[in-house]
Amino acid sequence: MAWTIEFDDKAIKQLKKLGDTESRRIRNFLHTRIKPLDYARQHGRPLRGQEFNHLWRYQVGDYRIICDIQDQKLVVLVI
Repeated sequence: MAWTIEFDDKAIKQLKKLGDTESRRIRNFLHTRIKPLDYARQHGRPLRGQEFNHLWRYQVGDYRIICDIQDQKLVVLVI
């Protein structure tokens, strides 16, 4: 099963502020390591706290990617 990866408006702004190399590295990670998985929670870790328990984080170099995993869709909220 392939996941659909969407970027929140805030995440798009943050991605644009990064250099081309880092931006490409993050997008490459999501499309090659997360998208082909059957279960997107195989990588990364959940956020802690009651209000954040539905969010998942991935680490790419010095950056953390915060995502909301829904049915077949992974929404990137913050980078």
